[in-house]
Amino acid sequence: MLRSAPPDTGWQARLNLGFARQESRTILEQCRHAGPLQVQRPFYPEGTGVCHVALLHPPGGVVGGDELWIEAVLNRSAHALITTPAAGKCYRSAGPVARQIQQLTVAPGAALEWLPQETIVFNGACVHTLTHVELCGDAQFIGWEIFCLGRPAAGEIFGTGEYRQDFELWRDGEPLYLERGHYGGGDPVLDARWGLQGQPVSGLLVCAASLAGEVVSALRAGWDAISPSPPTPELATVSQLDGVLISRYLGPSTARARRWFTLAWGLLRPALLKRPPCPSRFWNT
Repeated sequence: MLRSAPPDTGWQARLNLGFARQESRTILEQCRHAGPLQVQRPFYPEGTGVCHVALLHPPGGVVGGDELWIEAVLNRSAHALITTPAAGKCYRSAGPVARQIQQLTVAPGAALEWLPQETIVFNGACVHTLTHVELCGDAQFIGWEIFCLGRPAAGEIFGTGEYRQDFELWRDGEPLYLERGHYGGGDPVLDARWGLQGQPVSGLLVCAASLAGEVVSALRAGWDAISPSPPTPELATVSQLDGVLISRYLGPSTARARRWFTLAWGLLRPALLKRPPCPSRFWNT
C-alpha cells in the first residue's frame, strides 16, 4: 500500500471499493468513503457479469493541498468497468501540491477496465497523480489515461505550474510497464520534438495481454481510418512487447484522443475479454 504524509490544507478524501463474484454476478461488495469522493450506484448495461461504476468527486476538481486516494480490489473472477461521469479538473494552486493516487489490485481470473475521462490541468496547477495496477496470476487489464495541459479552447497555455503523471503496471510483483511523466509550465519538453511537440493533449492506453499480430494491425488500420484529411498535427502509436500492448495519442484534442482510445478499446475488448464493446453512457454527455 502506498503511503503519504497528509498535507496541511485541502480536501482529504478516500474511497475503498471491493468487487466480488457471486455466481454469475459481479457485485460491489465493499464501498467505504471519507470526504468528497463517492461512487454512483453500480449499474449493469451488459448483464450481471460486468459491474459498471462511475467515480464521483462532488467538488468538481482538485486544488492545491487536496489529496484523493482511490483503492479498488477485484476478487477472483470479478469483472468491473470503472469510469468517471465527466472530465477531471486540476485548478490553479497558490503553492501546495494536489495529489491523486489510485491503487488497483486484480485477483486471478478477474478483469478490470479502468477508463476515466480526461484530466484538464489548468495553467498554474500543481498536481501529482499516480496509478498503480497490481495484477495477480492471469488477471486481465485494459486502461487508459488522458490529460490536457492548459485549456486550448479558451486560449490558455500551460505557462506555469507542474504536472506529474506516474503509471505503474505490475504482475505478481514484477514490473510490466512503468512510466514517469513530469511537465513544468513553460518547460522545453512542452514544445520539443522529443517531448509534447507543442500539443496540449497526451494519452496512454495499456492492455496487459499478448495479442495476435492481426489485432495490432487492426488497431493501426483503425487509426488510419479516423485520421482527418488533410492531416492535423497529431500522432498515434501502437506497440506490443513482453505481454503488454501500449497505444499513445499526442495531439490538440481530448475529443480526438477519446475517439481513438474508444475505437482501440472496442477492438481490444473482444480479443482479450471475449465481450463486445459496451461504451459507458457517460461518454456521450
